[in-house]
Amino acid sequence: MGARQKESALQVKDRVWVVTGAGSGMGRELVLALLERGARVAAVDRAPAALAETTSFAGAPGERLSCHVVDITDAAAVAALPDEVVAAHGAVDGLINNAGIIQPFVPVTELTDDDIRRVLDVNLMGTLAMCRAFLPVLLERPEAHLANVASMGGFFPFPGQTVYGASKAAVKLLTEGLYAELLDTDVRVTVIFPGAVDTEITANSGVQVREGTPEEKAKAERMMTSAPDAARIMIDGIERNRLHVHVGRDAQLMSLLIKVAPRPAIRLVKKLMERQMGSPAAEEGVSPAGR
Repeated sequence: MGARQKESALQVKDRVWVVTGAGSGMGRELVLALLERGARVAAVDRAPAALAETTSFAGAPGERLSCHVVDITDAAAVAALPDEVVAAHGAVDGLINNAGIIQPFVPVTELTDDDIRRVLDVNLMGTLAMCRAFLPVLLERPEAHLANVASMGGFFPFPGQTVYGASKAAVKLLTEGLYAELLDTDVRVTVIFPGAVDTEITANSGVQVREGTPEEKAKAERMMTSAPDAARIMIDGIERNRLHVHVGRDAQLMSLLIKVAPRPAIRLVKKLMERQMGSPAAEEGVSPAGR
């Protein structure tokens, strides 16, 4: 390990990257973008069929892509994963903890214990387990990178996603704490804050929402960052060795508003969501759960 963490960027090309939640959405796009930039990728997801779809989209990457069916809430499976990836690729240079779920769009008082536990287990405890499993391997490399995906909801409150936001706020501080702990090593650290991204996280989280009209859906999609664009922004931020990466204009704006005018900003978003409650624009566009 170096006496001080290197400030230069770690390029993704020819490096081995582990991506969780790789079966759909931003995770799939991260896999495809990393492969396109010449990386080797270990794609991790709990759904075999979803991983198979990601592989089909990847074309013919050969040995540069391996798939690993792992539920990140399964401690034993996570603990065994580093050895599996090393066996497939010979090393691990980077980890992107992308897997995450949202909560049902209801107040905290209406959530069940199972709802709360599931969100915390996946978003926080699963991410923490992956970090703990892979850090010993990353620390053995001459240079490496750890990136955790939090959310715009991790620094800005959204009604109906309070526990989700709390889990992502914990990921934010976890990642910043790891950055501090790893300053005297060769492991770089990034925390990523996506805004509304056009993915299937709502369906993948098992959350039911009202079917909107075609006009409502089109409006919601226009408000979102596309999943390929989100993946590009994330990887660019990692390659530039950014500590914080905000994905989308909404995430950038909310980051500013919560600092300069927190009360008016929170009241404004609450009114907007109340006005649109029950529509995809509120549940998938304005909310932090778009990813």
